[in-house]
Amino acid sequence: MKKINRRFFLILGASSTIATLIAQCGRENIQENKHFFSSYPQINQSKDGILELDLTANINQINLGNKQAYLLNYNGQIPGPRLEAKPGDTIRINFTNNLPQPTNIHYHGLHIPITGNADNIFLNIPSGDRFTYQFQIPENHPAGIFWYHPHLPGLVAEQLFGGLAGLFIVRGELDEIPEVKAASEQFLVLQDFALDQQGNMLRSEELSIMTGREGNLITANGQFKPNFAIPAQGLLRLRILNASTSRFYRLSLEEHPFYLIATDGGALAEPVEMSELLLTPGERADVLIQANREPGKYRLLNLPYERVGMGMMGRGMMERNIPENQPQVLATVSYDQQVAAVPLPKKLIPVPALPEAQKVRRFQMNHGMIPGQGMAFLFNGESYQPDRIDTQVQLNTLEDWELINTGMMDHPFHVHTNAFQVLSRDGKPERYRAWKDVVLVKSGETVLIRMPFRDFPGKTVYHCHILDHEDLGMMGNLEIIAGNREQGIGNS
Repeated sequence: MKKINRRFFLILGASSTIATLIAQCGRENIQENKHFFSSYPQINQSKDGILELDLTANINQINLGNKQAYLLNYNGQIPGPRLEAKPGDTIRINFTNNLPQPTNIHYHGLHIPITGNADNIFLNIPSGDRFTYQFQIPENHPAGIFWYHPHLPGLVAEQLFGGLAGLFIVRGELDEIPEVKAASEQFLVLQDFALDQQGNMLRSEELSIMTGREGNLITANGQFKPNFAIPAQGLLRLRILNASTSRFYRLSLEEHPFYLIATDGGALAEPVEMSELLLTPGERADVLIQANREPGKYRLLNLPYERVGMGMMGRGMMERNIPENQPQVLATVSYDQQVAAVPLPKKLIPVPALPEAQKVRRFQMNHGMIPGQGMAFLFNGESYQPDRIDTQVQLNTLEDWELINTGMMDHPFHVHTNAFQVLSRDGKPERYRAWKDVVLVKSGETVLIRMPFRDFPGKTVYHCHILDHEDLGMMGNLEIIAGNREQGIGNS
């Protein structure tokens, strides 16, 4: 019999608890509460240099496409409200936790303080409590697609899988490039859910957690297969977030290439044409699409992708209502008239090469048995311990991190607060230079990244963004210090 460690037992317990509470919520409220919350997110924009809003995490019945579902949500919406701000703005979020569990908020990709009431993922906001997040977007912050979601260790996967995610858009220089500004802007938030016929969350099984849980329903902006219409000017700007807990999206649009103009950390130097776009959990992409084929409706497809080796006994999909080896239609793109020559920007925003690093570290990613614990996911043979500092770096220095995946599963690697550049994969230079905060490290692959540690000292984390793997140990504490002392535990 496989030994289940304490962390794994607690995660299974949390999963069962939240699923049971949602089911009870449904039974108690379906007759007396006929109001269904919307799946169309509200937009909150900064005004006079301030973005302030009330944000509540709750369990509600949501109109999820054509289905009613009991889900975790922000302000009764799936996805949560879209927040928009500009560099220099002050952000004030008055947060209320109406969940039956503690929670908090991580501002994924934002370069903001990691202590106090900013992007402090070590905060624990108990059920029923309120907390005000307040921080300033730096004046030199890049424009881009960022997002917010829970990040309380041990509950991250369960709460994100329940529906807690929303976009955080920083407006800036990229948005003012004439060709980009002229395009029709649309947002695409991809999430998957595991629901029974009554719209209640299914309980997670052991295999789904070990490989990373995937749902039996995929939504785009909380809808099923929405249509994005390209207007007469013939150019669509599609801004995409993979907000799923574990699912990879290998995107392809019938008969149309994507022109990538920005990734996680902001703009590229020039558009990059690609026929497919692979987004792992947490990744974002900003693409342009030209309406230069025959007028009609074209399917946005999720193509098959195998992220788990055969030795792991398959993938973590619940109830397997989604065929794994067939393309899945996520949305459609349509237009009524063909535009012969749609102008694309020739240049975007320079991405300067970083200077040579002052230190090289190596991180081996795998899973294995830990004496006294059982199965866990590991960095350099160590599972996460909240009180241990795994990596200590100097503020305002530059490091190369070599990420080595010796396991049977692909792992998307994420670092909080500071973006990095991918230098190479298995010694081959990356195709284009970009700022990233999530990078895929495939099974058997070695990826080299270069990262500056700028502006903000304090303690934060790095982890696998298959969030079950994070909760099961594949996370490390990162301390950024302003002094001269430096050490590393579990890395070299």
